[in-house]
Amino acid sequence: MTDAVQAASVREAASAGSAEAWWRPVARNAFPFIVVGIAWEIVARSGMFPRKLFPTLGDIAETFWALTISGILPHHAAETILRLIAGFALAAAVGVLIGIMMGRSRRAEDYTLPLVAILAPIPGIAYAPLFLLWFGLGNFSTILLVAFVSSFPIVFNTWTGVKAVKEIWLRSAQAMGANDRRLFRHVILPGALPYILTGLRLGLAQAWRVLVGVEMLAAVSWGLGWLIFGAREFLNTDVMLCGVAVIGLIGLALEKLVFQKLEDYTLVRWGMMR
Repeated sequence: MTDAVQAASVREAASAGSAEAWWRPVARNAFPFIVVGIAWEIVARSGMFPRKLFPTLGDIAETFWALTISGILPHHAAETILRLIAGFALAAAVGVLIGIMMGRSRRAEDYTLPLVAILAPIPGIAYAPLFLLWFGLGNFSTILLVAFVSSFPIVFNTWTGVKAVKEIWLRSAQAMGANDRRLFRHVILPGALPYILTGLRLGLAQAWRVLVGVEMLAAVSWGLGWLIFGAREFLNTDVMLCGVAVIGLIGLALEKLVFQKLEDYTLVRWGMMR
């Protein structure tokens, strides 16, 4: 009887602990949004700004629902996501390859690093007029511009990660008979992976900025940037904020569903981070 009572107590404690472990992260993540929402609502209802320029959260939610039901917002979001995926995938492939070459070859580093160092600090939107003149309006020039701009942080971080791999790891692997292929697969790539993931995150942020900016320049007929810029002409602040909210939601989804899963599958699994 005593054992049964103790077992029941253990199960109750475990269930309570799991419930507590479930709501604490949710509350911690939701807290800043709640604070910002309350502050926004206070300012919107205080009369400091016209309601047309500073709508309440209810107005924004109503517009968001209307645009979603009509299919306008999903269409804009889908077009932007497709351009983002295409441009960022190209940037990731080329950027990681160039970064690895720079990290493994002194000659490639000497030839490539000065050029990358000169082009990287230039704001991405400054390249937009050139790409639009060279490749015309539309998706092709937009995707190329996104890939070009977002590749720089990927190159830099991949190069840094490869250079940061400890020499003793390389010598130990070579002493155990590892050839170049196994050395790269089992030593260099895992050692540089935290830097590569950081570069991909920074590259994605760059891709978002330049993509929304070039869509605002009317390079395309659909997209969240075009939606935001078009709403500005008619002072539809609620529509603009809906576009901004969708951009934030997509970024959050990519972080949680792509980068965090990739980290869990690699770095956490290998014991390189918690």
